[in-house]
Amino acid sequence: MIRNILGIIAGYAVFVATSLALFKLSGQNPHGQASISFQILAAIYGAFFSFLSGLVLNLFAKNTTLTSNFILAFIIAGFAAFSLIKADGSHWTQLLAVFIFAPVSIIGGLFYIKRNKNRI
Repeated sequence: MIRNILGIIAGYAVFVATSLALFKLSGQNPHGQASISFQILAAIYGAFFSFLSGLVLNLFAKNTTLTSNFILAFIIAGFAAFSLIKADGSHWTQLLAVFIFAPVSIIGGLFYIKRNKNRI
């Protein structure tokens, strides 16, 4: 149980830290208008690190099921939905988190489980 909780925290930390880094280093306001090319770059970048967050979760937890990954996806989507409701400005980042990043974190866990099914 502790490994699952730590895995979820680690996975979410990967997702949040890399998201913050993208916007800090680019100078782009996450709630501001962005060019289509930056939105595409952010979608690819975010999908990669969402996948990695699901993978990191399972590296910690050593799971054989996706239950923890669904919890991580729910947390990612939940915070994005809350931000969508509360934040002013453009909502493209929240929509990406709900519809792309949260599901891709589950795929990262699935990849880990399929790749390591004989080792766990």
